[in-house]
Amino acid sequence: MTTYDQRMTSAADGDVVVFLIGMRVNRWWKPWQWLRTALAMPRMLRGLAQHPELGMLGSEAYFGRTTLMVSYWKSMDHLLTYAKLRSAEHLPAWRAFNQSVGTNGDVGIWHETYRARLGDYETVYLNMPAFGLGKAAGLREATGHRVSAVGRLGAPRNAAASAASATREPAKAAE
Repeated sequence: MTTYDQRMTSAADGDVVVFLIGMRVNRWWKPWQWLRTALAMPRMLRGLAQHPELGMLGSEAYFGRTTLMVSYWKSMDHLLTYAKLRSAEHLPAWRAFNQSVGTNGDVGIWHETYRARLGDYETVYLNMPAFGLGKAAGLREATGHRVSAVGRLGAPRNAAASAASATREPAKAAE
Protein backbone atom coordinates (compact mmCIF):
# COMPACT_ATOMS: atom_id res chain seq x y z
CA MET A 1 0.00 0.00 0.00
CA THR A 2 1.55 3.29 -1.12
CA THR A 3 1.77 6.00 1.52
CA TYR A 4 1.91 9.54 0.14
CA ASP A 5 4.34 11.71 2.09
CA GLN A 6 3.27 14.91 0.37
CA ARG A 7 0.09 16.84 1.04
CA MET A 8 -2.68 15.34 -1.13
CA THR A 9 -6.32 16.18 -1.66
CA SER A 10 -9.24 14.45 -3.31
CA ALA A 11 -9.59 14.80 -7.07
CA ALA A 12 -13.38 15.14 -6.66
CA ASP A 13 -14.47 18.20 -8.60
CA GLY A 14 -18.21 18.33 -8.07
CA ASP A 15 -21.00 17.50 -5.68
CA VAL A 16 -20.62 14.23 -3.78
CA VAL A 17 -23.09 12.20 -1.74
CA VAL A 18 -21.77 10.65 1.46
CA PHE A 19 -23.76 7.63 2.58
CA LEU A 20 -23.13 6.08 5.99
CA ILE A 21 -24.66 2.68 6.61
CA GLY A 22 -24.25 0.00 9.20
CA MET A 23 -25.71 -2.55 11.53
CA ARG A 24 -25.61 -3.22 15.24
CA VAL A 25 -25.55 -6.68 16.79
CA ASN A 26 -28.12 -6.45 19.58
CA ARG A 27 -28.31 -10.17 20.40
CA TRP A 28 -24.85 -11.68 19.82
CA TRP A 29 -26.16 -15.14 20.73
CA LYS A 30 -28.24 -15.16 17.53
CA PRO A 31 -25.51 -15.33 14.88
CA TRP A 32 -27.92 -16.67 12.26
CA GLN A 33 -29.65 -13.27 12.37
CA TRP A 34 -26.71 -10.86 12.37
CA LEU A 35 -24.47 -12.97 10.12
CA ARG A 36 -27.13 -13.13 7.40
CA THR A 37 -27.48 -9.35 7.65
CA ALA A 38 -23.71 -8.79 7.60
CA LEU A 39 -23.20 -11.03 4.56
CA ALA A 40 -25.65 -9.02 2.45
CA MET A 41 -23.29 -6.03 2.21
CA PRO A 42 -20.38 -7.77 0.41
CA ARG A 43 -22.84 -8.97 -2.26
CA MET A 44 -24.07 -5.41 -2.76
CA LEU A 45 -20.51 -4.08 -2.94
CA ARG A 46 -19.50 -6.69 -5.52
CA GLY A 47 -22.47 -5.75 -7.69
CA LEU A 48 -21.68 -2.05 -7.38
CA ALA A 49 -18.02 -2.65 -8.26
CA GLN A 50 -19.09 -4.57 -11.39
CA HIS A 51 -21.39 -1.71 -12.43
CA PRO A 52 -19.68 1.66 -11.93
CA GLU A 53 -22.47 3.29 -13.93
CA LEU A 54 -24.64 2.81 -10.81
CA GLY A 55 -22.71 5.68 -9.27
CA MET A 56 -20.88 4.45 -6.20
CA LEU A 57 -17.37 5.93 -6.21
CA GLY A 58 -15.95 3.86 -3.34
CA SER A 59 -16.24 2.96 0.33
CA GLU A 60 -14.43 2.30 3.61
CA ALA A 61 -15.73 -0.09 6.29
CA TYR A 62 -15.20 -0.39 10.06
CA PHE A 63 -16.24 -3.36 12.15
CA GLY A 64 -17.34 -3.87 15.73
CA ARG A 65 -20.60 -4.41 17.55
CA THR A 66 -21.86 -1.49 15.49
CA THR A 67 -20.49 -1.52 11.96
CA LEU A 68 -19.98 1.50 9.76
CA MET A 69 -19.48 1.78 6.05
CA VAL A 70 -18.79 5.19 4.55
CA SER A 71 -19.53 5.29 0.84
CA TYR A 72 -19.24 8.04 -1.72
CA TRP A 73 -21.68 8.44 -4.60
CA LYS A 74 -21.76 10.56 -7.75
CA SER A 75 -25.20 11.97 -6.92
CA MET A 76 -28.31 11.57 -4.82
CA ASP A 77 -30.11 10.30 -7.91
CA HIS A 78 -27.56 7.50 -8.31
CA LEU A 79 -27.97 6.42 -4.68
CA LEU A 80 -31.77 6.54 -4.67
CA THR A 81 -32.02 4.79 -8.03
CA TYR A 82 -29.76 1.99 -6.76
CA ALA A 83 -31.89 1.58 -3.63
CA LYS A 84 -34.95 0.83 -5.82
CA LEU A 85 -33.22 -1.09 -8.61
CA ARG A 86 -34.93 -4.47 -8.95
CA SER A 87 -31.94 -6.09 -10.67
CA ALA A 88 -29.48 -5.15 -7.88
CA GLU A 89 -28.74 -6.85 -4.55
CA HIS A 90 -30.24 -4.17 -2.28
CA LEU A 91 -33.95 -4.92 -2.63
CA PRO A 92 -33.63 -8.70 -2.04
CA ALA A 93 -31.42 -8.02 1.00
CA TRP A 94 -33.90 -5.48 2.37
CA ARG A 95 -36.82 -7.88 1.89
CA ALA A 96 -34.88 -10.73 3.55
CA PHE A 97 -34.02 -8.51 6.52
CA ASN A 98 -37.64 -7.47 6.98
CA GLN A 99 -38.81 -11.10 6.80
CA SER A 100 -36.18 -12.59 9.11
CA VAL A 101 -35.53 -9.74 11.56
CA GLY A 102 -38.06 -7.00 10.96
CA THR A 103 -38.69 -5.27 14.27
CA ASN A 104 -37.75 -8.17 16.58
CA GLY A 105 -34.68 -6.31 17.88
CA ASP A 106 -32.03 -8.96 17.08
CA VAL A 107 -30.11 -6.72 14.67
CA GLY A 108 -30.25 -2.97 14.24
CA ILE A 109 -29.63 -1.30 10.91
CA TRP A 110 -29.10 2.35 10.19
CA HIS A 111 -28.04 4.81 7.53
CA GLU A 112 -27.45 8.53 7.11
CA THR A 113 -27.16 10.41 3.81
CA TYR A 114 -25.42 13.73 3.20
CA ARG A 115 -25.15 15.79 0.03
CA ALA A 116 -21.83 17.64 -0.05
CA ARG A 117 -21.91 20.39 -2.63
CA LEU A 118 -18.77 21.58 -4.37
CA GLY A 119 -17.24 24.29 -2.19
CA ASP A 120 -18.80 22.88 0.99
CA TYR A 121 -16.27 20.10 1.56
CA GLU A 122 -12.52 19.77 1.47
CA THR A 123 -10.02 16.99 2.06
CA VAL A 124 -6.38 16.68 2.95
CA TYR A 125 -4.18 13.61 3.41
CA LEU A 126 -0.55 13.58 4.56
CA ASN A 127 1.51 10.46 5.21
CA MET A 128 -1.54 8.42 4.28
CA PRO A 129 -2.41 5.83 1.68
CA ALA A 130 -5.38 6.62 -0.54
CA PHE A 131 -8.30 6.89 1.88
CA GLY A 132 -11.89 8.08 2.07
CA LEU A 133 -13.01 10.42 -0.68
CA GLY A 134 -9.44 10.55 -1.95
CA LYS A 135 -9.52 6.80 -2.49
CA ALA A 136 -12.99 6.91 -4.03
CA ALA A 137 -12.47 9.85 -6.39
CA GLY A 138 -8.69 9.75 -6.81
CA LEU A 139 -5.93 11.91 -5.39
CA ARG A 140 -4.05 14.95 -6.58
CA GLU A 141 -1.27 16.91 -4.96
CA ALA A 142 -2.45 19.78 -2.78
CA THR A 143 -0.50 22.57 -4.42
CA GLY A 144 -1.36 26.11 -5.46
CA HIS A 145 -4.78 27.14 -4.18
CA ARG A 146 -5.30 23.59 -2.85
CA VAL A 147 -2.54 23.93 -0.24
CA SER A 148 -4.94 25.34 2.41
CA ALA A 149 -8.44 24.40 3.55
CA VAL A 150 -9.73 27.81 2.43
CA GLY A 151 -8.26 27.26 -1.01
CA ARG A 152 -9.63 23.72 -1.29
CA LEU A 153 -13.05 25.07 -0.35
CA GLY A 154 -12.87 27.51 -3.26
CA ALA A 155 -11.18 30.72 -2.17
CA PRO A 156 -12.90 33.01 -4.71
CA ARG A 157 -16.34 31.93 -3.52
CA ASN A 158 -15.48 32.13 0.17
CA ALA A 159 -13.18 35.18 0.08
CA ALA A 160 -16.00 37.67 0.64
CA ALA A 161 -17.33 35.75 3.67
CA SER A 162 -13.83 35.42 5.13
CA ALA A 163 -13.10 39.11 4.63
CA ALA A 164 -16.42 40.07 6.23
CA SER A 165 -15.83 37.91 9.30
CA ALA A 166 -12.25 39.18 9.65
CA THR A 167 -13.43 42.81 9.89
CA ARG A 168 -16.04 42.20 12.57
CA GLU A 169 -15.16 43.25 16.08
CA PRO A 170 -14.98 40.43 18.61
CA ALA A 171 -17.95 40.13 20.94
CA LYS A 172 -17.45 41.86 24.28
CA ALA A 173 -17.40 39.69 27.37
CA ALA A 174 -20.44 39.89 29.62
CA GLU A 175 -19.86 42.26 32.52
